[in-house]
Amino acid sequence: MTKIIFLGTNGWYDTDTGNTICILIDSPLFTIILDAGNGIAKLDRYADFNKPAYLFLSHFHLDHIAGLHTICKCKFQHGLYICGQQGIANILNNILEAPFTIPAKDLPFDLQFIELPQQSDLIPFSVDSLPLLHASLTMGYRFEIDNSVITFCGDTGFCDNAVRLAHKADLLITECAFRQGQENINWPHLNPETAAKIAKESMSKRLLLVHFDAEIYKTIEERQLAQEVARKIFPDTIATVDDMTIDI
Repeated sequence: MTKIIFLGTNGWYDTDTGNTICILIDSPLFTIILDAGNGIAKLDRYADFNKPAYLFLSHFHLDHIAGLHTICKCKFQHGLYICGQQGIANILNNILEAPFTIPAKDLPFDLQFIELPQQSDLIPFSVDSLPLLHASLTMGYRFEIDNSVITFCGDTGFCDNAVRLAHKADLLITECAFRQGQENINWPHLNPETAAKIAKESMSKRLLLVHFDAEIYKTIEERQLAQEVARKIFPDTIATVDDMTIDI
């Protein structure tokens, strides 16, 4: 059985409601991590480091990579592959370096970078990637794991590529930074309605909302209101919280 564990569900910054975004897909054969916000510091509580590990980054805004400075405590027995858009090695080698953190070359495990989609053949399971709609280049991902399809759309506005990636997905994980009715064409994000619209148009089976903007969603109760709004369009919707586990 594959488990989805939400290590961080906030967008922008940490609050009492949670850490910034990080999601663990714990499959029988692989450890798959989605984004590296501060929630990734909890990885050693849940992950099996004896399995090959792959970290997929949607983009490089700090709330999605700030937790990288904590991976030095992880004991990846097969190393760690960090996967993302073209140029990922050059960008992260500038961040995983003194004086910011322990340099990549000094980590206690082997670290390699995989550029997508060009090097997708280096990944031992099926993954498709497409650019989404955001203020900077952001990648969405579609995984086929253990006869299930899991789609992850990080920061994005409503776009055709999100619908394509989520086509008949067993599980669609999307951001929900905005509240009902909110939008900003200069800083695209989803609200409950547009997230649910992606799920409905893609004929996904389940929708999980994540990446709640910490300045907009100040309480868990406000997330529950977003869940209610989304359910009017797509009934099988769950607003996630830190440490929530979903079986698939």
